[in-house]
Amino acid sequence: MGTGLMTFDTVAGWGLTADGKSAIGPTHGGVIVGKDGTIYTSAGKGVIAFSPDGKVAREFLGEPYTNLHDIEIRVEDATEYLYGARNNNAEGIKFNAADGKVALRLPFPAASGLAAKPFNPTAITVSDDGNIFLSDGYASNIIFIFDKTGKYLKHFGAKGNGPRQFNTAHGMTLDTRYEPNRLLICDRNHQPRGRLLHYSLEGEYINEVIGGLGMPTSVSVQGDYVSVPDLHGRVVILDKTNTIMAVLGHNPDRKQGSNYGVKQADWIEGVFSGTHGSGWDADGNLYVQDWNVDGRIMKLVRVKG
Repeated sequence: MGTGLMTFDTVAGWGLTADGKSAIGPTHGGVIVGKDGTIYTSAGKGVIAFSPDGKVAREFLGEPYTNLHDIEIRVEDATEYLYGARNNNAEGIKFNAADGKVALRLPFPAASGLAAKPFNPTAITVSDDGNIFLSDGYASNIIFIFDKTGKYLKHFGAKGNGPRQFNTAHGMTLDTRYEPNRLLICDRNHQPRGRLLHYSLEGEYINEVIGGLGMPTSVSVQGDYVSVPDLHGRVVILDKTNTIMAVLGHNPDRKQGSNYGVKQADWIEGVFSGTHGSGWDADGNLYVQDWNVDGRIMKLVRVKG
């Protein structure tokens, strides 16, 4: 699938157990890759770590690892930490990627002076100075900024369909393609079609990066490139000019696009359904998770020209 520099082969059966079933169960989460190549993906039941060959390396199951709608990874003092936005549990969380020890929890910040309910975080990211950005994407559409200790600093954003508003601020990451770094935010339900926005790390609007997307759910950066899963069932790859380089796994069947209920028996190799999360490894391979009742995660191997 794909074209040119962004051509990939799928790896059939990656992430399945010996009996051919998904190792992760129902999915509504993200994917991120650690410095040693371990692939972490979040599912309803918790966080599952895979080796590059698709075998389960370890799992963090049950409370407080459930329902991480989005995950990021960061090395701090030689230790890797996973950050997650727990939509159904109304908090952000940080824990050790090796042993699962919780280092920080981020409930609704009362110091913001805003109404506390509902609070339904969908995305989380961290800047180089340790500030944490948590998007309340399924509720107020406000993005809260905390320092590295979890102290509330400020917030920005509002729900709506205006140029500087979010109609479901669903996904977010640190856009390291630019100096200074920026926030790259998915405005998933913007009308008439979804878009990506740039904001400064102080919460100031910069520009609309690209419009006319379907339902962009998340963003993942590697080098000059960004992968953008679309809930309709495809992954769009952008270059540093935010031009579309490739469209991966496009599902032409509108009954399957944005459809959580596509059973494993109906999965089609190389064709996505509710594409929700993605992450790159150091070799440029891409790992993609579908929003799916049976729990689908796929490995796409970059074809070297």
